[in-house]
Amino acid sequence: MSEDANEFMIDLVAGWASGGCSIFASQPIDTILTRKQAGNAFQSSNILKGNLTSFWRGSSAMIGAIPLQNGMLMAGYGYGKRFTENMRPNDVLLGVFVGGCSGGLVQSFLMSPVELIKVNQQVAGKSLTSAATLVSTNIFSGFGWKGLQATILRDGVPHGVWFASYEWCKTKLDTMENVRDNKTLISLSSGAFAAVTAWGVGYPFDIVKTRIQASMEPKSVWQTTLEIVRESRGSPIAALYKGFSLKLAKAVPASAINFFVYETVAEKLRG
Repeated sequence: MSEDANEFMIDLVAGWASGGCSIFASQPIDTILTRKQAGNAFQSSNILKGNLTSFWRGSSAMIGAIPLQNGMLMAGYGYGKRFTENMRPNDVLLGVFVGGCSGGLVQSFLMSPVELIKVNQQVAGKSLTSAATLVSTNIFSGFGWKGLQATILRDGVPHGVWFASYEWCKTKLDTMENVRDNKTLISLSSGAFAAVTAWGVGYPFDIVKTRIQASMEPKSVWQTTLEIVRESRGSPIAALYKGFSLKLAKAVPASAINFFVYETVAEKLRG
């Protein structure tokens, strides 16, 4: 096996392991957040009417998609990073940022229908089979790609910010004498920092995406954004960051776990 193919397989296995761990740990908060983002018709407290497993609705769809999603993300990231580094070899963070944007853009086309399945499970209470059948049978229609534009906006630039923030924080922590020998602390802290910065950029598009996918009617990104702002009757910023604290409660530990498990598994696989 060539070196590139070997690295791809390592990325795939380590990415599946890290993503699976982070999703399983954070899914209960994600289920509550999705209902909160979906609007007044779906109260977050309704989830408590089900049994404990209700908190993990949608996790099977996400975990099942991780190997392909991570392969698409890393392939796009690697290509974008190499391309930029060839153009500007002294600007490492720019290469990481462009690579992250590229990977996020590529994987949006997988995650949009997958998250549509997840939202149908979490909001409408559908089973995995019925939600997947609904989306797959309409994949060539407008319904099968509900929320794609918002997903691209959420996953493109914010993924660049995510990767670049992680690398920047790791570099800074590596220069601090009291922490530079603690690789676990550096990885977890950098992953947590990256989540805050990335979602600070991408969260408004996440709430717009969820609202589009949970709606029974087709809506554009702009139309949905205006609807969310009007509902708040206050600051547009407050409206578009509604539920942001819940997102961080999910994303910060998920991102920390994701990077830590990925680097640990990848290191073990490389021997």
